[in-house]
Amino acid sequence: MTNILERMTAGHNKKHDLLWQVNLIRFLLPLTLFFVVVMFEFQEDKHWQNPGTVEFSLISEIVFFGVLGPTAVFFVITYIMILMKQLVAAREETEAANRSLEKTVAERTATLAERNAELAQANRDLQELDEMKSDFVSLVSHELRAPLTTLNGGLEMALQEGDQLPPKTRHILDVMAEESRRLTQFVQTILDVSQLDAGHITLNLGPLAVRPLLERAAASVLIEDKRAVKWQIQPDLPPLWADEIYFEEIVRNLLTNADKYSPPDAPIEIAAYTADHCLKVAVTDYGPGIPENKKKSIFARFERIERGDKVTYRGWGLGLYFADALTHAQGGCLTLESPVRHHAQRPGSRFIITLPLTEEVPEDG
Repeated sequence: MTNILERMTAGHNKKHDLLWQVNLIRFLLPLTLFFVVVMFEFQEDKHWQNPGTVEFSLISEIVFFGVLGPTAVFFVITYIMILMKQLVAAREETEAANRSLEKTVAERTATLAERNAELAQANRDLQELDEMKSDFVSLVSHELRAPLTTLNGGLEMALQEGDQLPPKTRHILDVMAEESRRLTQFVQTILDVSQLDAGHITLNLGPLAVRPLLERAAASVLIEDKRAVKWQIQPDLPPLWADEIYFEEIVRNLLTNADKYSPPDAPIEIAAYTADHCLKVAVTDYGPGIPENKKKSIFARFERIERGDKVTYRGWGLGLYFADALTHAQGGCLTLESPVRHHAQRPGSRFIITLPLTEEVPEDG
């Protein structure tokens, strides 16, 4: 800072000295020219050779060359000096503005650096909090699995002798078994999501026969409700290189979502075909469709769709999130089309799984 002030002071002194020198020249140069002209005129021989014309010629030449000329020089230098003062003033204003700007930039830079440090610290705190949340969820889920397994096993054993139980007791056990299966599935989903977010899911890739896998998933999810299925499977589908367990999980989540949002009398459409060196599996429902304001967030965690009467469909809002994350983990993408048909109450939705096909099956090891 001291060096800057010294340079500023030195620059100001130089400008002052320059103006002082120009101002001195402004007066000295015309006076010098005047005396030079006067002396020159008095020393010319021709004025002394014609005494009658000496006075008029001498005076006129002195007035013209000794007065008007230096006066013009004086005004020219004065004008130049005015321009120099304006230039100096403009330069000083520019320098002052630059100094103010530099000061502002330095202050803003310091503030920005401070905010960045605070943001980095907040980000680290959020990461630690997210890790703690994931660890807590994983711990609780693990702790729930053991008692749920025991509970499921006891209910299954009790239901094996259900014929000897009163109808009311049998009904209560059926409800308990169903709810226990739902809770077990929820705990497993939470564990899978937690492991996926932490990057701990291991994919066991291999060749898959697509049609049998789709039929198995549909039988598991849809047959219990006697829901009709419309199949549109391309003949001679090539094997898909993917993780069988997680690919079937993706399909099951999409089928469960379609079944949940479709009217009981509406079918579910399942299509599989190849396009652009990819295999595509499409699940289409006859449900209410996805509102435009929900399309960007439909794959987010805990995102659910409400009906027109503001009643939320049953579920946890993790199925589509998990399906989307698993699809991306296997190098593919999950896309949405809605509406898919012209119908006021049942415009429907179509979820399309796209996974790349490999021309050659990778070798193990």
